[in-house]
Amino acid sequence: MECCSLFTALLLVHYKGNRVPFGTHTPPVTQDETVSVGGTVTLTCRVAESDNSSLQWSNTAQQTLYFGEKRALRDNRIQLHRSTGTELSITIGDIQLSDEGEYTCSIFTMPVRTARATVTVLGVPGKPQISGYEDAVQEGGKVTLTCTSSGSKPPAKLHWYRDQEELTGRPDVVESNPGEPTYTVISELTLTVGRSDDNALIACAVDHPSLAPGDKGSEQRIRVLFTPDVTIQPESDLPREGGKFHLQCIANGNPEPISYLWQKKDGELPPLAKVDGSVLRFEMLNKSDNGMYLCQADNGIGKVQGQYTLLVQDPTAMSTSSGVDHAVIGGVVAVIVFILLCLLIVLGRYLIRHKGTYLTHEAKGSDDAPDADTAIINAEGGHSGAEDKKEYFI
Repeated sequence: MECCSLFTALLLVHYKGNRVPFGTHTPPVTQDETVSVGGTVTLTCRVAESDNSSLQWSNTAQQTLYFGEKRALRDNRIQLHRSTGTELSITIGDIQLSDEGEYTCSIFTMPVRTARATVTVLGVPGKPQISGYEDAVQEGGKVTLTCTSSGSKPPAKLHWYRDQEELTGRPDVVESNPGEPTYTVISELTLTVGRSDDNALIACAVDHPSLAPGDKGSEQRIRVLFTPDVTIQPESDLPREGGKFHLQCIANGNPEPISYLWQKKDGELPPLAKVDGSVLRFEMLNKSDNGMYLCQADNGIGKVQGQYTLLVQDPTAMSTSSGVDHAVIGGVVAVIVFILLCLLIVLGRYLIRHKGTYLTHEAKGSDDAPDADTAIINAEGGHSGAEDKKEYFI
C-alpha cells in the first residue's frame, strides 16, 4: 500500500506540472507480442516527441511495472531495457501462461494518453509419445499406433511419417487439460503391413508455432514376420561329368529359416549327393544326376520351395562364357581379314589403272604420223623430239 501511495503522489505531482491542451499530442505507440513459455518478451512504448512527461507500463492486473526508470513491482523477471524522453522499453523473462493478456502504456499528460499491447503466450507441446506397438506383426496383419503430446497452446498438430514419407492418420483428437489453458493432442495410425515394412521407422512429429520444424518427434521401429524367399544358386553354370559340384539354397525371411529340406523331383537324391544344411553337394557328377532339384526352407512362419534343373555336361564341354569369348575373337579376326581383302582389291585396281595410262601415252605419237616410217620414229622417240632435234651444216 505504501508503494502504491508513493506512486499516486508522484503521478499527481506529474499531472500538475505537465498540463497540456487537449488534443495537442497523439497517443503512445505499442506493439502486440507473441512469446513461448519460458521465453523473454520485450514491451516497447514510444511517443512522437518529448514533453518531459514520463511513460509508464502496467500489467494485466493494472499494477505498475515501471514508471520511467523506476521499478514499481518487485519482480526480478521484469527489467528495464531502455528509457528516454520518447521511449520506455521493458523485458519480462521466464514467461508463464499466467503472464498472457493486455499490458498498458500510459503517458501522464492532461488527459492521460494510453496504448495497449497484447502479449500472447504459447504453450510449448511436450515430446510426443508413441504407444500401441508391442511385438512383431505377421505379414498381412494390422498395427495401430497412438501418438500423444501434451501442454500445447494453441493445440498442436501431429504428423506421421514412414522413412520420410508422410502417412495419413486419423484426425487429431484435442482434449483440454484440467485447470490449465493447454491441450493434449492424440493421433492414431493404422497400417496393414507387408514384408517391405519390416524394420521400417514410423515417426510422429509435432507441428506448433512455438517449435521449429522437426524440433520434437518420436520414432518407433516395427518388425514384420514373413515367409522366406527361396532361390537355388549353382556353384557354376557348367557342371561337368566327373567333377565336384554343389547347389546353395538361399532363403531370406523373418525370422531366418531354421531348416532346409532337399529333394529330387520324381526320384530320390543320388547316392553321392550329400545334404549339408542349405547346401547340396555332389562328390562326383554323373549324367544320371540330371533332373530337377527342390529346396524347401522353413522359418516357422511358412514353408517355401525353390527349384533348379541340373544338366550335367561332357568333361570337354566349354562354358557359356568361354564360348562367347571365342565367338567374339572369331568375329574380330573375320573383320580384319575382310578389311585386308578390300585393301588388296583397291591396290590392285590402282596399279592396273596407272599401267594402262603409261601405255596409252607411249603409243600416242603413232596416232598422228602421216606414214608408217614416221609412226615408227614417233613410237621410238616421240614426234615432238624430232622437231626439237635439228642439224645444221656449214
